[in-house]
Amino acid sequence: MQRILLRSGKSPFDVVPLEEALHQDVIATNSGNLIFSDATHKILQTPGTEVVSNGIRTDVAAAGRINEEYDAFVVPLANAFRPSFEPQLRRLTRLISRLRIPVVVVGVGAQAGLNYNPARLKPMEASVREFVSAVLDRSASIGVRGEFTESYLRGLGFQDVDVIGCPSLFMHGKDLAVAKGRPALTADSRIAVNGSHGAMEKQGLDQVVRWAHARYPRLRFIGQNLSDARQLHWRDLSHPNAAVTAMPTHPDHPMYREDKVRVYIDPVTWIDDLRAFDFSYGSRIHGNIAALLAGTPATVLCGDSRTLELCRYFEIPHRRIDKLPGDLDPAALYEEADFGGLTGGHEERFARFTAFLDRNGLANTFSHGDSGAAFEARLRSLRFPAGVAPWNETDIASLSSRFGWLQSRVSELSLENARLQRELERGGAKAWAGKSPAAAAGPPVSVYRRARRVVGRPIRRAFQSGRQ
Repeated sequence: MQRILLRSGKSPFDVVPLEEALHQDVIATNSGNLIFSDATHKILQTPGTEVVSNGIRTDVAAAGRINEEYDAFVVPLANAFRPSFEPQLRRLTRLISRLRIPVVVVGVGAQAGLNYNPARLKPMEASVREFVSAVLDRSASIGVRGEFTESYLRGLGFQDVDVIGCPSLFMHGKDLAVAKGRPALTADSRIAVNGSHGAMEKQGLDQVVRWAHARYPRLRFIGQNLSDARQLHWRDLSHPNAAVTAMPTHPDHPMYREDKVRVYIDPVTWIDDLRAFDFSYGSRIHGNIAALLAGTPATVLCGDSRTLELCRYFEIPHRRIDKLPGDLDPAALYEEADFGGLTGGHEERFARFTAFLDRNGLANTFSHGDSGAAFEARLRSLRFPAGVAPWNETDIASLSSRFGWLQSRVSELSLENARLQRELERGGAKAWAGKSPAAAAGPPVSVYRRARRVVGRPIRRAFQSGRQ
């Protein structure tokens, strides 16, 4: 049995209660991450392979254990070559450098502007070189998202670069059925729209969403960030993103008040819900890929190289976000969208992807297994929480789930605090043994008061987490 360690926020089969999922951040700040990690998990799971999630942690000290327990480390990535991700990339490099097993990277991308100018990546060039070198010392090639990332890495002197797109779109193997279910969109159509904080605030997508909201009563905004989910569930406004009141996930937005916003913790519920929609559009690449996996037509509004190169590679209908009118009508996007290239070229792209896996010694369920049947059966046997909805309710059930979780956190932390208090007191008594009678009475009361304040902080953090 081959054992593969997969970099992912959680296993597709982990059913995490909503409050706990938001507390632990199982989506690694963006639920789109789980779309491609779940797809990779399904693709690699064969009768002779066990796939284990690492919980997204990069524990350099665990290298020895990983070498002993696993046969390969597979790393699905998105826009990892960007300045804000450099610290995580360097930690990942340190871990990989200590591994003696194969390390396979699938779908990594470089992030720049729509003009494909890599100048902003110059300061982190050394980090990228070290990472790619460490990976290629342990694999036959590195899999990248598209043309821009390929050009960028070849410009750094790396030749073993394969363009494979993103594994998310291969969740169903060589099959990808996307078709328009109606001749045109009408006011009664169910439309999903998505967008990042930057696109909403700085690239004019807020105006586009508000225009559609006024004309399509069944429009729904689907967010992806952890801060979006916490705003919906806890009405938490502590994150810097809370300043973006243009986001429909903000409590002041009319779509929030009308219960027209969702964030999904599990890809299976996300994709299932999108099957009921007529169309999806917006700047989130995986938000629209989720729709395509559901068979729902989608158009991506590209705001940077990472979305543009994926759309070009997979032939996903798209427009540049810097050339959009404020009164952009989703009906016009729907009418012009052509899915012939996406579906017609999918089998060839899938063959290219599986050839990459073969070169790197990885079996896949579609060539070496049951095409994911066991994976899907197990997934369907589980009951996942529904998408996160706005906290507009005042009913007892809504309050009970939230405060029930808070109470359990307080109880757990109270027990932990009591344990720490006992250890502190035992340690204090031992330290004062053999001292003068006055000293043997123990440390001043003020010391214990300060200690209680310290161990009491986790309880306060539990309430703060509840507000997040």
